[in-house]
Amino acid sequence: MSENQNLLAEQRRALILDDVRKRGGVRVNELTRKLSVSDMTVRRDLDALARQGVIEKVHGGAVPVVEASTHEPGFEAKSTLELSAKEAIARAAATMAVPGSAIALSGGTTTFALARHLLDVPGLTVVTNSVRVADVFHGAQRPTAAGGARAGAATVVLTGGVRTPSDSLVGPVADRAIGSLHFDVLFLGVHGISVEAGLSTPNLAEAETNRRFVRAARRVVVVADHTKWGTVGLSSFAALDEVDAFVTDAGLPDTARQEIEEHLPGLVVAGGQPDE
Repeated sequence: MSENQNLLAEQRRALILDDVRKRGGVRVNELTRKLSVSDMTVRRDLDALARQGVIEKVHGGAVPVVEASTHEPGFEAKSTLELSAKEAIARAAATMAVPGSAIALSGGTTTFALARHLLDVPGLTVVTNSVRVADVFHGAQRPTAAGGARAGAATVVLTGGVRTPSDSLVGPVADRAIGSLHFDVLFLGVHGISVEAGLSTPNLAEAETNRRFVRAARRVVVVADHTKWGTVGLSSFAALDEVDAFVTDAGLPDTARQEIEEHLPGLVVAGGQPDE
């Protein structure tokens, strides 16, 4: 293929990251041949991946960043990553919310993006353990300059609990609240998803709270960008066969799509071609 014609930036970077993780490292000259792009393009891609914290640049190439399975980035750190992907995922997932239904949103930056796209869906009852998600809906319910609240403003239930670095409420209080409820659909953000580990998180208390969410939902929809595929946290809380749909972005490599489709009944790739 000619320089960058058939592969856009996020696609290239997803392929590079997949190579780094599978092989334990890559060299720049190998990538230029494999992707049919210039040395400068590859180095820009490696710079971008290094800024995201998913690889470490070394002389002549890159190696994976080995994070502890207990490492849990804060909300602000995660909110700057994969913005276009999260918006595409949020738009696609929002179409799955039926007016008048009871839904649940877990914590996370992708569910935070989704919340903004749900504001105009009428009659929703929203249960969340995310302080940030609750703020989106509460803000929409405040009186407008015209003298009324936003037409699609939902009824929101925020669980109690202990706050995590990602601004989720977890622990026994949250678990009891969620365990007594039933949802039509759960929109679930994840730290990691893989065939072997299923859905996982570095936070033990959050894993138990997420288990309660999954058990209480008639339909489970995972919303996660392509970088979450192949990531494994300390604690698994659900197997892939407990997931009804996985909404992700176009940065997901074809090999990963095939693997996911073998294990999940519904794969939605949002956004078409990624942005350059």
